[in-house]
Amino acid sequence: MATILAVHAHPDDIEHLAAGTLAILAGQGHTVRLATLTAGECGSASTDLAETARIRKAEAAAAAALIGAEYRCADLPDLGVFNDDPSRRAATELIRWARADVVLAASPADYHPDHEAASELVRDACFASSVPNYRTGASEPLASIPHLYFMDPIGGRDREGRRIVADFGCDIAQGFEAKRRMLSAHVSQAEWVARQHGIDDHLGSMEAWSRRRGRDFGCETAEGFRQYRHEPYPRTPRLQDLLGAALATAAS
Repeated sequence: MATILAVHAHPDDIEHLAAGTLAILAGQGHTVRLATLTAGECGSASTDLAETARIRKAEAAAAAALIGAEYRCADLPDLGVFNDDPSRRAATELIRWARADVVLAASPADYHPDHEAASELVRDACFASSVPNYRTGASEPLASIPHLYFMDPIGGRDREGRRIVADFGCDIAQGFEAKRRMLSAHVSQAEWVARQHGIDDHLGSMEAWSRRRGRDFGCETAEGFRQYRHEPYPRTPRLQDLLGAALATAAS
């Protein structure tokens, strides 16, 4: 059995982009943990920073619990995520806390600055997680660098609208209802996404994207991933092997 950690910038990012895959892995008996670098405390026009953070972390914990997963937040500032040493240590501590074999991170290219910074932080934190002299907190260093994968960006495109092509996908037919329930746990975001993004139905938007990604892989619904294989990160197909029959490889 493996331990999989999904890390993104804000509560509900993981649910949009990887929850179906995580539900399938949890159902296979693997240990799944979710983490965000921020509490998403800027994501409200009706509650202050502290109350919004409390609400959103509670929603994220409730969503994770639906698949038997733990949730943790690094409490970096929303709209204030940067690849600096204190933030890298916070991200490294999350990976050490999770004891992760596989890490799913944000896409390096996305519409939101926190998403892109989170991607860099988690990439570098995976490297640092096995360095004994890089002290981060209560958790011990890992024995080795975990396998690192990037989720899709929101909408599958970078800031200029260019498509991001996944290396492979996960057919999430068996995990889609869990994905829907997990995103539904983020009750506070329905109003915010409508206001800030002009999307009246964020559940419908998630489903439309999942179906769009599914067409790339010849299945009904899917989530896409890219593996980071540069020196000295692991290059073996760990996540692909874990997915088994749910692995989809006909990306276009």
